[in-house]
Amino acid sequence: MSYKEQYDFWLEDDYFDQATKDELRGIAGDEKEIEDRFYKELEFGTGGLRGVIGAGTNRMNIYTVRKATQGLANYIISQGGREKGVAIAYDSRRMSPEFADVAALCLAANGIKAYVFDALRPTPELSFALRTLHCISGIVITASHNPPEYNGYKAYWEDGAQVTAPKDKEIIEEVKKVTDYHQVKTMDKDAAIAAGLYQVIGKEIDDAYMEELKKQIIHPEIIKEVADDIKIVYSPFHGTGNVPVRRILSELGFKHVYVVPEQELPDPDFTTLDYPNPEDPKAFELALKLAKEKNADIVLATDPDADRLGIYALDTSSGEYIPFTGNMSGMLIAEYILRERTATGTMPENPALVTTIVTTNMAAAIAKDYNVKFIEVLTGFKYIGEQIKLFEQTGSNNYVFGLEESYGCLAGTHARDKDAVVAVMCLCEMAAWCKKNGITVWDQMLKLYEKYGYYKETQYAITLKGIDGSKQIAEMMDKLRNDPPKNFGELAVKEFRDYDRDVTRDLETGEERPTGLPKSNVLYFDLTNDSWCCARPSGTEPKIKFYMGVKGTSIEDAQDRVEKLTEALKSYI
Repeated sequence: MSYKEQYDFWLEDDYFDQATKDELRGIAGDEKEIEDRFYKELEFGTGGLRGVIGAGTNRMNIYTVRKATQGLANYIISQGGREKGVAIAYDSRRMSPEFADVAALCLAANGIKAYVFDALRPTPELSFALRTLHCISGIVITASHNPPEYNGYKAYWEDGAQVTAPKDKEIIEEVKKVTDYHQVKTMDKDAAIAAGLYQVIGKEIDDAYMEELKKQIIHPEIIKEVADDIKIVYSPFHGTGNVPVRRILSELGFKHVYVVPEQELPDPDFTTLDYPNPEDPKAFELALKLAKEKNADIVLATDPDADRLGIYALDTSSGEYIPFTGNMSGMLIAEYILRERTATGTMPENPALVTTIVTTNMAAAIAKDYNVKFIEVLTGFKYIGEQIKLFEQTGSNNYVFGLEESYGCLAGTHARDKDAVVAVMCLCEMAAWCKKNGITVWDQMLKLYEKYGYYKETQYAITLKGIDGSKQIAEMMDKLRNDPPKNFGELAVKEFRDYDRDVTRDLETGEERPTGLPKSNVLYFDLTNDSWCCARPSGTEPKIKFYMGVKGTSIEDAQDRVEKLTEALKSYI
């Protein structure tokens, strides 16, 4: 059907409710809007669904969510997993509770039990819950840090990680097979509860989750020693982190935790934020104001589904609060864990540190220093989660820590996704250690730079919406792939990796070898002077992202180098 025929079908068919039809009648005559809503199905990709909330095939609504769930249910049944059930969590966004119920009742109608949280919960707790309940799969209704008009649907498998190959493609195929909305099953909620196919979960999972987090603490005695002195400001950005973050810090003994009052409660419109993302400096305005009033040591914020952590730390020499990238905060936590586990004799045998290919190169330097195996995977925390599963299956290594540049990390194996609640806990323990030793968190970051080198990373993204946008992004990737640049400004390309074609080419010798990682539409340029650049279309937004990294001799030198590399990239594209 053409987009116009799809529009008419939604207007006329009895399957769709009156509110949906009224919304669609409201755009009658707006050809561009009708086309955008119906020119394609909202794509169920390797990360699930994500899109603008509204009526239409290319939107997040109860019909597209139910249709995707029918595909997932068909796959679960084909894998013999019907009896194991599915855990479902949701965040504070518009329609999140409704989408969670729509998914649960579709599963129930297919004879698959749904375990649904009684209120909003962090994404990492869903990962923990599905493993604790021995479920075959899990669903989180969240659009993470996207703007308020978005919502999303992330699918997890029984290991607790987001679905990886080959299952991701197999699920996508099952979802694509559901072409008729009338094939999609659902049932009455009371009937599902009576049949034992819909079960509410809550406190029992929360308590078990908290106990697992506490196992990652190395020096509880240091927290108690400085509890009267250390001051922490925290914002949950109107999301799911408020209750678990406050609870874990309180139970560990931190006494001075100040929550930003304007951003404490759930708010699907994120009224106090332009963009609920801890990567955005503007999102910290209220937290920094409170931090100055309280003279806080550190300022923390978690994104709405509490899987990412952003931080600022006080520089006592200037009196200013310094922003930390995800690479910086991740390195602080990683180095603290590796150092203190080594010092206390609690490092497991064959320890491993896992990062993604676009994470700072400082991670490799730190891992080498502590004699920890360093492993790089594709972008996306599910690949880090996959490594934990492989370690357990083969006994080859023991996972100690994993991180990605986009403000996500995981200490421990209680979850298989990035966990901002455990990250807050580890960061605060590290800050307590700094306090005990008479230094600030910023001082500690400078020590790492002095020891390992002044690594600096940045991102450059181009957003191109609509049909033409995806075509332009594909053309950009084709140009880089088929005619890779020999240099970016003064930096020569030493090695070029095309993960889609599984080829690594040495530009000096012309020698080629496999990349060693799964097929993915990602291009990586290893440059001279310990620099690099990587190109990757986003899987969740209409944009192409370029990641870059350099190593300098000082903060200023690293900044200068990364700016020159960014300009060279812009000139090329």
